[in-house]
Amino acid sequence: MPNDRYQQIYQDHADTYDALIAAEDCDGNLLPALAGACHLEHIRALDIGAGTGRLTRLLLRAGARKVIAIDQSPAMLAVAKRHLLRECPDRSRWSLTAMDADALAFSPASFDLVVAGWVFGHTTSWHPQRWPEVMRGRLQHIESLVKRPGTTVIFETLGTATQEPAAPNPALAAYYALLEELGFTRTVLATDYQFASVEQAAQICGFFFGEARAATIRQNGWARVPEWTGMWTRHNGA
Repeated sequence: MPNDRYQQIYQDHADTYDALIAAEDCDGNLLPALAGACHLEHIRALDIGAGTGRLTRLLLRAGARKVIAIDQSPAMLAVAKRHLLRECPDRSRWSLTAMDADALAFSPASFDLVVAGWVFGHTTSWHPQRWPEVMRGRLQHIESLVKRPGTTVIFETLGTATQEPAAPNPALAAYYALLEELGFTRTVLATDYQFASVEQAAQICGFFFGEARAATIRQNGWARVPEWTGMWTRHNGA
């Protein structure tokens, strides 16, 4: 796997990354969107690329019976564990495993829901020549893990510090088109960041998205930074 700047952030700056996502979705739109896409109570779910456990925690709050969270970064999972121990001390309801998304060691039809949040988009830069092949194979395998009936949900960005939702670059636009070709339905969500000050917004967003984005935030005086998220949903029939 290429060791780009995002890999370095996930490996070496998990706590700072967690401060970024803690500020996101300030209006709480993610969980209602998930609940509208599929039944969440008493389900068994797989969270791929769980990071510091944002979606895992949302699923547990919604009443999921068990969430298995995987991520290739042990540092990210260590932060997730801290959050989960505080929020959901019942360890029978969740587990954390360091695992790559292309090495999912689970039996077929193991999950009512598989969710992947802000993880597969990296494939377009990590495998620039063959990402469609990689994604098709990955999604086919994921489909085999989902029960019938069951659901797959993929979250990806539709823009940070932009006034209108759109794929940030042509490669991601092509990836999103592939999802829809494969039967996923897109829902657009506003998931703005809310920070204590404009400078905090610029510093934390600049850490992840780069100085050009930080300059945009300062120029606009945004303590609340616009963020757009796409939710792609596909249902396995009975």
